[in-house]
Amino acid sequence: MYATEYVADNWILILVLLGFTISLISTVFMEQKTIRRLYALIVEVFLLSIVVFAEFKMDGMAEYRNLRIVLMAIRYSATPLLVAQIVYTVAKGQKWYLFVPAGIFTALDFISIPTGIVFALDDANKLVRGPLGMLPYFGAGVYGIYLVYNLWKRHTGQRTDTVPIVFFAFAFSSGLMLPFIIGKEYAQVFCATIAVSMFVYYVFALLQLTKRDPLTGLLNRQAYYADTRNEPENINALVSVDMNGLKAINDNEGHKAGDEALTTLAGCFIEAAKHKYRIYRVGGDEFVIVCRKCKEQDVQALSSHIHENVAKTKYSCSVGYCYSKTGSSSIDEMLTASDENMYAEKMRYYKEKGITR
Repeated sequence: MYATEYVADNWILILVLLGFTISLISTVFMEQKTIRRLYALIVEVFLLSIVVFAEFKMDGMAEYRNLRIVLMAIRYSATPLLVAQIVYTVAKGQKWYLFVPAGIFTALDFISIPTGIVFALDDANKLVRGPLGMLPYFGAGVYGIYLVYNLWKRHTGQRTDTVPIVFFAFAFSSGLMLPFIIGKEYAQVFCATIAVSMFVYYVFALLQLTKRDPLTGLLNRQAYYADTRNEPENINALVSVDMNGLKAINDNEGHKAGDEALTTLAGCFIEAAKHKYRIYRVGGDEFVIVCRKCKEQDVQALSSHIHENVAKTKYSCSVGYCYSKTGSSSIDEMLTASDENMYAEKMRYYKEKGITR
């Protein structure tokens, strides 16, 4: 009876988690470490939904008082812990001490069983919030804000990147607040919200990975064509960059050395662009930087910064750009002009070095 009722109450959640699991089985883009963490999150959300269902079924049943208060401690503890694990999985570069605040919240929740500092049960087995009753939700909210901040920090400013992050923030915050706005019977909304938010972000992450060059992490040729079709009237400059001497490195030192050279140069370009412009690897050693609504002096400064950064390495590159004052030039025309300027600089480089191509 209870199993049937649980399935009926959580059918959408079960379908989302099942679909998420099937998607993870078939994915080839993500690291195995990330996939394992997502599997763990799926299991944890499912188990938490069972705990929430069982705990609320015991509401008002005095004979289950001791069991219910333990389930409450688990539910209160799981809320910030679950969000912390999402941050650990989704936001890059997180360390183990991210879980320290969640661990403190967990300790307080279990201390609350005898003390009532976070929650307690009255004689009718009804929930009574203690002095720190909102602490688990506050902790989950802080973790959620930190997660959205990390996602926003990495986004490129394009609408296609912004919308999923805004959705994630809205869905996550609604999952935390709806039980307080609508009523405690909607507490299970939190599990469904977490599941849907994770799945949407997973789809978003996959789409991002298909647009990335696996070697350098820069955007790829497919992304270049897609992005330059998006509001092309705002693109008024293109910068073409080509590495000098990659073939010689591959022939003399091996392709591993060539890959290292390309990743080093990609880092130089990223540092020069400072997240203002999108950088694409469109060929073996060919890169294009797309500039929107910029001034010509900004493009000149970008080209200079690229040369300065690359000069600090043992490699070199040639740079050319095309700037359209009126914005009336087509993308293809701008790219042709930008490439011509870049190749002119490359010819000067080879002439100065006495290299015959």
